[in-house]
Amino acid sequence: MKPLSLLGICGSPRPTGNSRYLLDIALEEAQRAAGTRMQVETVNLARLKIGPCMSCYTCGKRNGECFIQDDFAFLRDKWAAADAVIYSIPVYHLGIPGQLKCFIDRLGNSLWSYYGGVVAKSLRVIGIIVQGAHIFAGQEQAATQLIHHALVMGGIPVTGDPWESYIAAAGWTRCGDRKNSLRKLVDQGDEDALVTVRAARSLGRRVAQMALLVRAGGQALYRELAEDGGYSIFLQRLEQPTEQAQGAQGKE
Repeated sequence: MKPLSLLGICGSPRPTGNSRYLLDIALEEAQRAAGTRMQVETVNLARLKIGPCMSCYTCGKRNGECFIQDDFAFLRDKWAAADAVIYSIPVYHLGIPGQLKCFIDRLGNSLWSYYGGVVAKSLRVIGIIVQGAHIFAGQEQAATQLIHHALVMGGIPVTGDPWESYIAAAGWTRCGDRKNSLRKLVDQGDEDALVTVRAARSLGRRVAQMALLVRAGGQALYRELAEDGGYSIFLQRLEQPTEQAQGAQGKE
């Protein structure tokens, strides 16, 4: 069976820094939990050029392809092929950074057009990491925006373990504005920073485990889900069971 695909997206305008630091921790834990059953890849939005959606609906006439010539299609294809996605972002103006917002705005229209206007359950597992400079800087609001994005795209938002992670892994840098502010706090034993790291670890582990559970369930119920018709996007990521396995399923 082919390995699951986990895509880590660093949504910070900085190619390295606090968001990437936490993302690497989560991905490392996900890899440890899944082992060879999962392949991990990371993309930095800071290295891509993605413009805003123009709401021109050209993608609806071009099988999901946008007329803007930039890096959107590159990331869209990786996102669409992934079984799980972990976003790690800083808070900007009490919300998600503009670069990531441009991507998800265009992603929804592009995939909706590609699949012929069919809103299907992709069952893509999505985890969220958020950090900001201040203690009440919009971390929960930014996380909620991405949870809504996950639901709109037919995904499954997953958190780490309470109490350290209720809706996402979140933290703050005690007003530090350096790329290594969070790492320095961890090295100093700052309890808030250590909680954020533990939350990122548990989130990575739960994302990997949920992705494995979803695939196992999809394989077991493949024929039933195919007959339903609402899971076509999800089923495209699965290997179709053999006739023997399908026969066993039908006897249950």
